[in-house]
Amino acid sequence: MYRELVRRGLVIGEVGRGTFVRAAPGRPALAEPAAAPVDLELNFPVLPEHSGVLADSLRAVLRPDVLAESIRAVGVAGTSDSRIAAAALLSRGGWTPEPDSILFAGNGRQAIAAAIAALVRPGERLGVEEITYAVVKGIAERLGVTFVPLAVDSLGVTPDALSSAGLLRAVYLQPALHNPLGITMDASRRCAVAEVLTSRGIALIEDTTYGFLHDDPPLWPLVRHAVLVDSLSKRIAPGLTLGFAVTTPDLRPAVTTAVRSGAWSPQRFALTAMTTWATDGTATRLRTDKRADARARQELAAHHLAGFDIQADPRSYHLWWRLPAHWRPDTFTAAASRAGIALTPAASFAVPPAPVPNAVRLALAAPPLPTLTTALTHLAALATTPDPFTD
Repeated sequence: MYRELVRRGLVIGEVGRGTFVRAAPGRPALAEPAAAPVDLELNFPVLPEHSGVLADSLRAVLRPDVLAESIRAVGVAGTSDSRIAAAALLSRGGWTPEPDSILFAGNGRQAIAAAIAALVRPGERLGVEEITYAVVKGIAERLGVTFVPLAVDSLGVTPDALSSAGLLRAVYLQPALHNPLGITMDASRRCAVAEVLTSRGIALIEDTTYGFLHDDPPLWPLVRHAVLVDSLSKRIAPGLTLGFAVTTPDLRPAVTTAVRSGAWSPQRFALTAMTTWATDGTATRLRTDKRADARARQELAAHHLAGFDIQADPRSYHLWWRLPAHWRPDTFTAAASRAGIALTPAASFAVPPAPVPNAVRLALAAPPLPTLTTALTHLAALATTPDPFTD
């Protein structure tokens, strides 16, 4: 009964505090852009000057001869030019994928869904960090996949958790700038995790969506059966996106079939635009700008939330805020919403039956810096007041 109440979003359980009825049913977390004036819920970094940069770059794409080719249909494997461009775009930490290992989807969420559908049949078990990307929870539920929460520490999922998890068909992990925790595996942890996955024959789905914000090497080449997923939504913009699935040869047919059967194939115009951005320097400029922007926003948050229990990477666009004991995540979120600030409670990321931490995630990317400053100032003051929803 408890698990069903949690699944329906009617109650939440919090470590050391018990079970609480949710303050309000609300809308599905992270489903659509927030209606609140200040959006600290969804994390789509779009710098004001980048619309002009992208417009200049797209002029070449909009030439009639180029556009005539770009509006034709294209397959999951894209084109030779787009695969070569994507390999360059995704390379980091001394690693570059083989162009022919790259498949495309309409966006990153579709690439994740295709990877899960290809590797895990309905009713089978998918291991995930006990705190994970909220959208993956919905994807797995709709695919009929059973989630298995895996314990994490300051470096990410632990090898012991993987070793003792029982039968798993695959594991979905975020080893770099984890969303929402902001943690990154070091080289030692990456090797230890890869060793367990390889020894147990467990396939890996590695989400590197935020990996462009730093140059740590990826985990997936260490694992024999793997799919690396990424997208343009954070690198470029949410309205100009494309999903990537980098596969090992044995998994390529299954992922291709999953993308096609899910109707998640890419649009050729997006492939042409990505190829242009990857080859004319636009993607590199946006990456450099966003790295600087993320650091500036983290510095702002560290200043205004000083004294609170904040977990964040200075290179990340989000932070994890462990709230003062007198607040619950749902009620703090509701109180912030009253002030026109949307953020996300920990229950959106927690995987049942793992306990829900007394925390919220702040996505820092969307508001202009002055607006973000005002919002952080208000939230810091709010956190010091009594919880109005608690007797």
